[in-house]
Amino acid sequence: MSFTSAAEAAVKKQKTPGSADFGFVFEIAWEVVNKVGGIYTVIRTKAGVTSEELGDDYFLLGPYNHNQCQTEVEICEPEYPIIQDVINSMRAEGLKVVYGRWLIDGNPKVILFDIGSAKNWLTDWRKDLWQATHIGIPDFDTETLDVLMFGALVAWFLGKFRHLANPDNVVIAHFHEWMSAVGLIFCHSRKLDVSTIFTTHATLLGRHLCAGSTDFYNNLDKFDIDKEAGDRKIYHRYCLERAGATLSHVFTTVSQITADEAEHLLKRRPDIITPNGLNVVKYTALHEFQNMHAQSKERIHEFVRGHFYGNIDFDLDKTLYFFTAGRYEFQNKGADIFLESLARLNYLLKAADSDTTVVAFLIFPAKTNNFNVESLRGQAHVKQLRHTIQEIHDKIGKRIFDIAMSGRLPEPSELLQPKDTVGLKRCLLSTQNTHSSPIVTHNMVEDHTDPIIATIRRIQLFNLKTDRVKIIFFPEFLSKINPLFPIDYEEFVRGCHLGVFPSYYEPWGYTPAECTVMGVPNVSTNLSGFGRFMSEHIDLPEFYGIYVIDRRFKPVQESVEQLSDHLFDFCRLSRRQRIILRNRTERLSDLLDWKNLGVYYQEARVLAIKKTHPHKTPRLRLRREQFSLRFPRPPSAPGSPALSRQVSDDEEDEDAEARCNPDPDDLVFIKGRSSSSSSAN
Repeated sequence: MSFTSAAEAAVKKQKTPGSADFGFVFEIAWEVVNKVGGIYTVIRTKAGVTSEELGDDYFLLGPYNHNQCQTEVEICEPEYPIIQDVINSMRAEGLKVVYGRWLIDGNPKVILFDIGSAKNWLTDWRKDLWQATHIGIPDFDTETLDVLMFGALVAWFLGKFRHLANPDNVVIAHFHEWMSAVGLIFCHSRKLDVSTIFTTHATLLGRHLCAGSTDFYNNLDKFDIDKEAGDRKIYHRYCLERAGATLSHVFTTVSQITADEAEHLLKRRPDIITPNGLNVVKYTALHEFQNMHAQSKERIHEFVRGHFYGNIDFDLDKTLYFFTAGRYEFQNKGADIFLESLARLNYLLKAADSDTTVVAFLIFPAKTNNFNVESLRGQAHVKQLRHTIQEIHDKIGKRIFDIAMSGRLPEPSELLQPKDTVGLKRCLLSTQNTHSSPIVTHNMVEDHTDPIIATIRRIQLFNLKTDRVKIIFFPEFLSKINPLFPIDYEEFVRGCHLGVFPSYYEPWGYTPAECTVMGVPNVSTNLSGFGRFMSEHIDLPEFYGIYVIDRRFKPVQESVEQLSDHLFDFCRLSRRQRIILRNRTERLSDLLDWKNLGVYYQEARVLAIKKTHPHKTPRLRLRREQFSLRFPRPPSAPGSPALSRQVSDDEEDEDAEARCNPDPDDLVFIKGRSSSSSSAN
């Protein structure tokens, strides 16, 4: 055989379907090309790294969402004949199956099942589920019936694929959340030769229990699980989730805090923690992120000028923008203690006679009728004033030019004429406002029962001129096409100074992670997966702009005081100190990059194969212990974590720059973590 033909044979061998270490990998989730919640972000951002690792043997399976599929999927024919044969066999039974490429990073292959085309099999599948698990689904729960059909279609596909595939090929199916658990249950009951992984991102019962006023984490071992699920009419859903966790070969979750929760509620300790990451390339703006902060901050300035028209008695150059955002779960997301801490911060700033003003944004989508009239009027007045001044500016420029062309310098009285002054006075009179600026930008449907508005009324933060803390409740997703506040979420985050996410129930926490990779200091808690993860990897989180509030071992009032103290210390930082802090925060991006965190998923796949096909277990290319990033306490850090004492205003600019530059030994590759370190939190 010639060298050329040997090379061609080698290439051909490499391209044999399923010939790689992990064989065929199918990742199943309800939110594949179907934006519903946070798992959509996980799947979407991880796809690029996973596609690069697994190549053409990686597939995403999800429900068919017509509207989203039209804009995000390039429909095409399968490259592998075996996939085409399986899809054709299902289509022959009257099922609608769509194959294509998801138009995101990595361009992964997707197989989408139209649930509506499978309703004829619903009765049979309900019977199969009952016979396999004795789990019944009530007729009124149409969402769970859809989940049943989706899971049955996935199991149908995997069963047919396993039957046609080479017996020597390994098949891995990774199921996300309870909404995909039916597929795993059927794979187990039908004894398919498939290595299964089940990941819970947040337990169903945990989310429901935390929505009430209960000391959830300190009473995990005391709950009557069956009774609690039954009282909330989610017992059948809970059973599906627990069955998925129990029957899978490998069970994973996204954080240590959720692992504790799963151990008690699902009765199985996760085998591996698979933290959530981000596509850091998308968020990192190289060396320009400080300039982008200034540009984005100016966009927020424009909105604030309109919202507080007639009440701008504070200096925007001395104004700090804090924000919190997410799903509108008042207690779970920590909006309750954020508002309490803002009231205390207002008192501290007034007592210190501070000239700093804090504008706190609460971005929680809620039911609204329309925009608040006062909010619209304020933006209109500012727009008109800006237009009037621009006209006067152009006129003055033309007059200066004309007079200069005549060979003389203009007199001051020739520049601003009486009619210009009259127009400007009219605009100034129209911007006068005897009322305080609104605390909410929209007309709320349930104004009298809304928890944020009720709390604001109780703590009496009404945006008065005497208040050093102002509040803006924006009950809508941010978007550039929004007529009131035209800015997208990423640009808004870049323009803010601090993200505050004091969540009580947060299995991971993408919002503080997004802040981190954009260089925005942020607050989280030791009850969030993100907060615990960062505490485990950073020796002095506050030094890097990561504040972790204790909400597990402290009473609520002490947590409020701890949070407000952090906010007050942040308000006392100088502008240069905040710049240095943003530099340090941005340097943590590697901790949250899927290129590093993807190895945890790789480890889960190795463990699944080891349990089902020990003789085929691949060698893990990059063991977790060999790459673990850790940010130690930098040499320039003082003994006290108070950032107001870390950098002096008297310090030379060159010294400050040197101290904010990355230290050569900031990123240390360590071979494992000591048990005391991992259990400290």
